[in-house]
Amino acid sequence: MEKFDPKAVLGQIPHHPGVYRYFNDRDEIIYVGKAKDLRNRVSSYFVNSNQHNRKTKQLVFQIARIEFTIVNTEWEALLLENQLIKNYQPRFNVMLRDDKTYPYICITRERFPRVISTRKVDPQAGDYFGPFASVRTMHSLFDMFRALYKTRSCQLLLTRENVAAGKFKVCLEYHINNCKGPCEDLVSEEEYNAEIDQIRHILKGNLAPAEQYIRIKMAEAAGRLEFEEAHRWKEKYELLSDYQNKTTVTNARIGNVDVLTVVSDEESAYFNFMKLVSGRIIATEAMEVRKKMEESDAELLAMVLVEMQQRYGDDAREVLTNLLPEGELNKPVTVPKIGDKRKVVELSLKNVMFFRREKAEQRAAETTASSSKKDRVLIKLKTDLQLKSLPRHIECFDNSNIQGTNPVASMVCFKNAKPSKKDYRHFMIRTVEGPNDFASMNEIVTRRYTRILNENEPLPDLIIVDGGKGQLSAACDALKKLGIYGKVPIVGIAKRLEEIYFPEDSIPVYIDKRSESLKLIQQIRDEAHRFAITFHRDRRSKTSLVSELEGIEGIGKLTATKLLKHFKSVKSLREQTVDEIATVIGRDKALKIRNHFESTVEE
Repeated sequence: MEKFDPKAVLGQIPHHPGVYRYFNDRDEIIYVGKAKDLRNRVSSYFVNSNQHNRKTKQLVFQIARIEFTIVNTEWEALLLENQLIKNYQPRFNVMLRDDKTYPYICITRERFPRVISTRKVDPQAGDYFGPFASVRTMHSLFDMFRALYKTRSCQLLLTRENVAAGKFKVCLEYHINNCKGPCEDLVSEEEYNAEIDQIRHILKGNLAPAEQYIRIKMAEAAGRLEFEEAHRWKEKYELLSDYQNKTTVTNARIGNVDVLTVVSDEESAYFNFMKLVSGRIIATEAMEVRKKMEESDAELLAMVLVEMQQRYGDDAREVLTNLLPEGELNKPVTVPKIGDKRKVVELSLKNVMFFRREKAEQRAAETTASSSKKDRVLIKLKTDLQLKSLPRHIECFDNSNIQGTNPVASMVCFKNAKPSKKDYRHFMIRTVEGPNDFASMNEIVTRRYTRILNENEPLPDLIIVDGGKGQLSAACDALKKLGIYGKVPIVGIAKRLEEIYFPEDSIPVYIDKRSESLKLIQQIRDEAHRFAITFHRDRRSKTSLVSELEGIEGIGKLTATKLLKHFKSVKSLREQTVDEIATVIGRDKALKIRNHFESTVEE
């Protein structure tokens, strides 16, 4: 494919409203955008590109082809953009829809309609109200409908012929006074549908017809001196009034409006949408939109408004917001400064600020949860060893000497339950002759923490000694000499039964073999042992080489050490020519070493 040349394309793009689409070299749509002026908008991607952020630069780099569609107005461009993004889901576009399917309340289109909840919308099946972003709100409405009205819940096919033929019998719902028994023709269609109409009005946010209907029924019952029935209607009226008081946020003169507010940070924009009918909130939803490019709040506000109107209907006469959206919309948009409308916007802003804080806390909790997986074992270790603080910094010591030769020691460091290899240390034993593990432990602990104290470095949260009571006692003596005994918790782990020894306590502690804390101690101990053994083998190998070279006439320890430092190993030295060895120690000595190797067989 030929390299994309934007200059050849930009001249063909008109100065009209429309939607543009960017394709990559696999002919996939990677971005969809709208514009009041297509040429100006598309050109902005290729002019002063060094001022774009990283994501925009990445997008421009991948563009291999451009398509555009001209429309009449910015509103049509916004609608088309929204539809194309949903259809193609380009990777560089903000995706407004999540994977949720929101429930609706449906009044079925059948004889003696039912009131049901559903997530599937079939316009032929009935009238749908919603969607409900809060399932709890929807269930609260169902609870109120059950308290106010007696509609059926069964799925029987109640045609006139079936009912007249007596095919059905009333069920328990009738006997507990939750249904009027339409299956046996115990209620007229007119009376039944009157209650369905009240439900329909309530779902539309218009409570006046339902209130009037209940007042009439209450007055009629009182007129017949049926005071118990009148009282039941009064209770229903009070229930409806209570619902009205809870849902009314301001006076009804505000009318039917949509409210959409936005706040944002560098990563996301947060929205709160409220749909008001006669001053009552009948739908509300909060949404987070993760930014992908350099989208402004005004641009995202327009996109979200289109989405909300498609979800909840666009019958509002006005949109109230805290920020004017980008471009022209299909209805008036107002940023109110005073009065009841301003109070509604402030209520929405209060909700969106709470939502943003909730999201921040949720992300912090997720971060804590992921880190708590690492902390869990440290918390368990803290409990098992009865430590005062979480042992995030642990140091473990081990000695290594085989047959009393080349005694060395190691210290490994774990931070947040993970090896911190840059903090590992090797020790060559200086003051101890022969295989004396206790004295060696005392020496290396003294040297380690003398240096820590001199350099004002932080002490570890826990010290582990590989060994039982003897090694632990030697390490404690070192800490006492330094004046830090008791400031740092210290334990010893004996290999035979994996017993944990505490200072000045002859009885060991046995941690459950399945415990994560014991496994961590074992892992640290094994790492210290591995590190010490590796160092010991390396030292022994070097000592062996020096000893072998010292056996050659005319080669002393100084020369042997010089060769070892340069060539690193016996194998490497054996492979060198006389000339190569001569560059280090001179030709005469090089010949002696070469002759020695040629007269011996490498093991």
